[in-house]
Parts: sequence; structure tokens; C-alpha cells
Amino acid sequence: MRVLVAGATGALGKELVPRLVEAVHEVFAMIRSEFRRARASQLGAVPVIADALDRAQVEAAVRQVAPEVIVHQLTAIGHVDTRHFERSFAATNRLRIEGTDNLLAAARAVGVRRFVAQSNGAFTYARTGGQVKTEQDPLENSPIASMAAMIAAIKHLEKAVLSADWTEGIVLRYGGFYGPGTSMAPGSQQVEMVRTRKFPIVGDGGGVWSFIHIADAAEATIAAVENGGRGVYNIVDDDPAPVAVWLPALAEMLGARKPMRVPRFIGRLAAGPAGVVLMTELRGASNAKAKRELGWQPAHPTWRQALLG
Repeated sequence: MRVLVAGATGALGKELVPRLVEAVHEVFAMIRSEFRRARASQLGAVPVIADALDRAQVEAAVRQVAPEVIVHQLTAIGHVDTRHFERSFAATNRLRIEGTDNLLAAARAVGVRRFVAQSNGAFTYARTGGQVKTEQDPLENSPIASMAAMIAAIKHLEKAVLSADWTEGIVLRYGGFYGPGTSMAPGSQQVEMVRTRKFPIVGDGGGVWSFIHIADAAEATIAAVENGGRGVYNIVDDDPAPVAVWLPALAEMLGARKPMRVPRFIGRLAAGPAGVVLMTELRGASNAKAKRELGWQPAHPTWRQALLG
């Protein structure tokens, strides 16, 4: 199939594009500037230049490629500062709103038959009810102020993709990435914070996190490209876990001392309201639907077996 990947040189794109090429798809990479052309070519894709926020450029790129499938992996997430959560996600929010709308408009104009989009299953489920959520459970309807724009952008993306009745819209809610090129890779800022005991457990550490190895995320995306049906899929590993469990385990893997514990009010001062939510109220996600309907299985060890593997 002819597949256009928007966001092809990001952490997930770098794992996804070579696998699509290996699976004998004709792969095109939508990149923002000439600067990324060589990288896209090295990954095995044909580069096509377009700024995702410029509708005319996106339409021209999509018309040029005439893909059967578009994979929307556009993000601009660097280090997440939980004290300024809204600032950390501002650029990604634009891509998830304006970029999504631009890609969908262009896809409709050329008759793209399948549209696969990256969503977030790590931060977005409602903070009530069970600790592990399925795709049938609601997303957060009462977010704290600093997380509201991020949740709104996710909801916009999902509604736009799933309501596009002219194509097969597929939404992949990825868990927190670990593995090469991610914020949970050896030497990353987040891992170094754990190593140096600057990543404390806030309150009871009851927030449940769902992770996914970046390579498993790429394999699930290929399954969606090739076999997915319209709908939402949680792309997470088999082991959702509270912060109070996974954070000390990671510290032990790193040979570091156990993380400090601080009360919620101290956590709020140090990490902001979003940091407290992530540490104490987050819900995890189930991958049962993705396994069942996409024929996909995580192949890498879970975080508990080898978070840095």
C-alpha cells in the first residue's frame, strides 16, 4: 500500500517507517523542512515537504503522494514540565487540532481509505471508577485547568477521525513510551531524575500508569494500517501499575536509592497540580481489544521485566 506518515522522524516514526518499508509498503514521509529530508530518506521513506499547520501545503503534499493510508503521528513533545503542563503540550495541541483537520481535509480530497491517528491513553481517562480502563470508558470530563487544553485537543482529534464517515478512521491511544529515543530511555532526563533521587513519589503514589515499548507501539500501528477497523484501540503493555510500584522498581534497576516520598501539598509546590494528578489519580488502560481485533501482541518485556530494555 501507499502509506503517508506525518511525523515520520519522531520517536515512534523512526521505529514505524522502517517496519512499514520492510513490510513492502510504499512509504512517504511528510516532513516540515529540508533539514529532515536526509533523515526521512535514511529511514527508507520518500520525503515530501509540508508544514502540517499550513492547509494548502498539506493538501499539495497529499495530492502528490495520493496515499491509500495516512498515519498521523504529529507531536512536538519534549521534556514535560508538570509545573507548566499546558506550556509543554501547547505545540502538540495545535498539531492535534489544526494538523488533524488539515490532514483529514486533504485525505478526503484524494479519497484516502484509512486514516490512523495517534492519541493518548496515558493521561486522558476519567479519574473515577476502576483503575484500568477500556476503550468504552469515558475520557476525563473535569480536567484540572493545566491539563484542560491537552484533553480538549485529544477529544478534538478523536472526534474528527472517528466521525469521518468517508474513510476508515482509527485512533490509537498509546501508553507512555519507553525504549530507544523516548523519555524513558537510558540517559534521558526523566531517568536521570530517578537515578539522582529527584523524582519523588507524591502522596500514596496511587496513580496507575500504562506503558508501551516504542517498538511494540510501532508494530501495533502497522497492524492498524493493515488490518484495523474503525474505532479506538488502547496500545499499552500487559502491566499497568501504580507509581508506588513502578517508580521504586525503576530506581532499583538503575541501582539508585529508593525514591523519596512527599505529601500531596509538597508535591503540588514542586510539580504543580498536574504532577499531583499524574502521581495519585491517573488511570491505566487495558490492551485486550487491540490484542483481539488487531491480532497484535506486545513482544518486548513489560516495564516490570525490563523497563529500559
